[in-house]
Amino acid sequence: MPCPARLRPGYHGAMSTRSAQAAPADKVRLNADDWLNAALDEIAAHGVLSLAVEPLARRLGVTKGSFYWHFENRDALLKGAMESWERQEQENLFDAIEPIADPRERLRRLFMRVSEELRTHIIYGELLKALDHPLVKPIMTRVVRRRLDFLARAFRQIGLDRQQASHRALLSYSVYAGFLQLSLQLGQPRFAEHSEFEAFIDHTIATLIPPG
Repeated sequence: MPCPARLRPGYHGAMSTRSAQAAPADKVRLNADDWLNAALDEIAAHGVLSLAVEPLARRLGVTKGSFYWHFENRDALLKGAMESWERQEQENLFDAIEPIADPRERLRRLFMRVSEELRTHIIYGELLKALDHPLVKPIMTRVVRRRLDFLARAFRQIGLDRQQASHRALLSYSVYAGFLQLSLQLGQPRFAEHSEFEAFIDHTIATLIPPG
């Protein structure tokens, strides 16, 4: 899921100390987004604790000098990668369905789109495993809060009162988080056919979205 290039946290400080230096001499020229996407791939494959500059540079076929041209340290890369993931989630999922006027249809489309994604859920699951990291918890708290607010707002627009909408939003998100844990960590449930999974999604939508 591509996102527009932006300056990342730590970039200005890093550049200010290297203004007199030349760009790294690697034959493969990588920009900050290349490093961020590679970092997200590493988190998805092996978790937050596996993220390290030197192995990532080797995998990308460049020297560490390329990394330090864009980031101050490993924490800056991790923070930038999580913020990139958060931004992609917002732009490609929630912002994409926000213009849908009918709140029931907006929720239905949200549930359908969520069921079609995989990499982003894997990243989400790995970040949940690393909530004790001081950089991870604030971002994940913000992501979850924004998602619950989005759901609660849609349920209120359907006609539920504030408390009912909040409860339905929490229930919906708990279904998502629980299913994600079962799927990623236990490999359950196992659907023999894709049609079985689609039937489960249809049942979930019918259960969680109040009828009109």
